[in-house]
Amino acid sequence: MQTPIFINDNFILETKTAQKLYHDYVSHLPIIDYHNHLNSKDIASDKIYSSISECWLYGDHYKWRAMRANAIPEKYITGNASDELRFMKWAETVPYTMCNPLYHWTHLELKRYFGIDELLTSDNGKKIFNEINDKISSKDFSVQKLIQKMNIEVICTTDEPTDSLEFHEQLIGNSFCKILPTFRPDKFLNIVNDEYLISIKTLEEVSNIVINDFKSLVDALENRIDFFDNMGGRLSDHGLEQLYNLEFTESEIELIFKRRLSNKLINLEDSQKFQMALLFALGRKYAEKNWTMQLHLGAQRDNNKRLVDLIGNDVGCDSIGDFRQAEGLSYFLNRLDYENILPKTVLYNLNPSDNEVFATMAGNFNDSSIAGKVQWGSAWWFLDQKDGMEKQINTLSNMGLVSKFVGMLTDSRSFMSFPRHEYFRRILCNILGSQIEKGQLPNDIEWVGNMASDISYNNAKKYFNF
Repeated sequence: MQTPIFINDNFILETKTAQKLYHDYVSHLPIIDYHNHLNSKDIASDKIYSSISECWLYGDHYKWRAMRANAIPEKYITGNASDELRFMKWAETVPYTMCNPLYHWTHLELKRYFGIDELLTSDNGKKIFNEINDKISSKDFSVQKLIQKMNIEVICTTDEPTDSLEFHEQLIGNSFCKILPTFRPDKFLNIVNDEYLISIKTLEEVSNIVINDFKSLVDALENRIDFFDNMGGRLSDHGLEQLYNLEFTESEIELIFKRRLSNKLINLEDSQKFQMALLFALGRKYAEKNWTMQLHLGAQRDNNKRLVDLIGNDVGCDSIGDFRQAEGLSYFLNRLDYENILPKTVLYNLNPSDNEVFATMAGNFNDSSIAGKVQWGSAWWFLDQKDGMEKQINTLSNMGLVSKFVGMLTDSRSFMSFPRHEYFRRILCNILGSQIEKGQLPNDIEWVGNMASDISYNNAKKYFNF
């Protein structure tokens, strides 16, 4: 008896109504991936990968964590093992990821990119490795072809303020996808960073502005925002532990900054005040440009010193933090709103205990300028799995207007991650279809189907001015 195909047409779609919503209204829509960490150089050069391991396993912290949990030696994860051995160790791990989102993602990606319906195991790993490698090393599976295969309309990368954006410039006017930069100035907010003065020097060089006080720092960053805007940028992004409810004066911030320029130590409270002062200045500029400000809050990073010492930062030992969020977030958004300089804003929480906090906080600051001006963003990082997405969608439904939600993003460094949009869309349609069949929503397929289409694509296109 033949084993049924796992990733079939109705994967996750538990009702006939869910199936109709997905297949008739959502499945064909293009993808707007408005936040990710993809490499613009790889897109511009139309990189061809040497193996599936390079494309799929290098830099994927989700897979690294699973392999470590499965007692795979580090040499097969981030070490110098051959690409074939890396893949075989991942194939060995995959069956043990059952009930983890990696099991779904792995088989969705194998199916959508390479047409493989088999469940990956150590038994068929070598065969699948060879089958994929015969494809991925050809021009038909270059980076740009991988993007086209998934019907991607917009990709917003994440870029340093000092980036030349030379590869974005090369991609202007291309015919396969709109590639836009996102302004990520975190290194300038973290005044106690060991390399802060080096970053300031680089900013001086690219902006052609001498930075000798707080105003000139803001001027230099605004210069770069203008540059990003001219290159098509429409979003900023900030990955912070939390925001702070701290009052400060201009003279106080000036003194803090000049102390840092003199390479003097800055205490914790002063560093927090500086972060907030610079965020307020940047928020004002984002509003002026009609940009969207993204705030990713709550990650506790680089917890494992042994791994950090062995490999470096961002190697898969980050986790959910238990920082207090409501007070600082309210203070920040309220001050911008009161001064009429609050830009469009998307809030992301990493701690699921903050779901209701973020959902209700977003609702405090909407106005008549645009529907859903302050958004509670899609389930992020450790939460972007089926349970996390369902909780986010249901909480937003209860406490806001899910119909105005701008939907999914990958937040990924891999060009193989775009099926996560399909995953989200199936989960969304399954929720809506189930509620219709239970009599909790009217059986108005056209209205609900159009709402699913809006959440999956149309809302983001309008909200971000794409």
